[in-house]
Amino acid sequence: MFLARVLPWLLVLPLVGCGTSQTRDPSAYDARPASFGVRGDFAGAPGVDAFVDRMRRHGYPPERTAAILSGARRQQSIIDLMNQQAPSKSTGPNGAWTRYRAKFLGEDSINNGVAFWRRNETALARATAHYGVPPEYIVAIIGVETRYGGFTGKTRIIDALATLAFAYPRRADYFTSELENFLIMANEENLDPFAPRGSFAGAMGLGQFMPSSFRDHAVDHDGDGDRDLWNPTDAIGSVANYFRHHGWQPGEAVAVPAQVQSASSAHAMKTGFKTSYGLNELASRGITPTRALGRTGSVSLLELDAQGGYEYWLGLKNFYVITRYNHSTYYAMAVHQLAQAIRSRKGGPDGTRVSSTW
Repeated sequence: MFLARVLPWLLVLPLVGCGTSQTRDPSAYDARPASFGVRGDFAGAPGVDAFVDRMRRHGYPPERTAAILSGARRQQSIIDLMNQQAPSKSTGPNGAWTRYRAKFLGEDSINNGVAFWRRNETALARATAHYGVPPEYIVAIIGVETRYGGFTGKTRIIDALATLAFAYPRRADYFTSELENFLIMANEENLDPFAPRGSFAGAMGLGQFMPSSFRDHAVDHDGDGDRDLWNPTDAIGSVANYFRHHGWQPGEAVAVPAQVQSASSAHAMKTGFKTSYGLNELASRGITPTRALGRTGSVSLLELDAQGGYEYWLGLKNFYVITRYNHSTYYAMAVHQLAQAIRSRKGGPDGTRVSSTW
């Protein structure tokens, strides 16, 4: 999305940093203007000329691309954020999941999710009817990503993507592609490329879509002719469309707690959203779901480092779909549990509480 999805990297799965050799200081660039006339912070930067030439195929004359890149600014703060070191891996339970969960499932977050749902009831109902994604999961994604639109980011997207494409070699290929998609998007949507603002990694709007995801999955959910991810209605439809595209199964469960006979045996097994186990295989190892799962063929075994010890869940197809937004078990579980909490707090049309369906 979103950095497959990109955000929230700092809260979810911090990138492993790299040494100073992995970034380029402007003083290392060729001081002469590039052959295509790019000036400013990225004049002479490796990859700039090739990018200007690359944009020809999308109808961008070299002088137009050069003018845009000349107006972009290298942001050292972006590189510093990307270089933040991930914490060392724990050798035992330390409550990491409990602390992570608390960032997203506080009372304010749940109440604000209910309020967002009520403000956007019509758009959510229409998205659910069209795409098959329950409203609570759409709301929860927007809540985790941007606090329901309260924190969409203030960095110019052109600065973020140019900095990461031309001054951050470790991810240069990826961000060069996103910069390419951003300029195509600006052309398709008739946007000033210097206007959109978002995260330090180039994600945009309430749902924090990267430019490639915007082009592939953003929809005009309010029918006004524009795909505007800073508009709650379009953001709601776009998140739902993203989930449907990645295989959301309407009416199916997301994850269920597992009953484990031997915690040490479960801890020795491979866990995570990418794992795949048959229910019979898990049962033979003393791991069973706390409720019937129907005809589910396989599940992932999820281990959460909760305060007081490890906690185990079984993830289904829809749990994996959530990880397409951000490749993290903790991220997907936070979205799932926030969605359930919001659904329960909001209640039904008559105001009664709705039981959570894990």
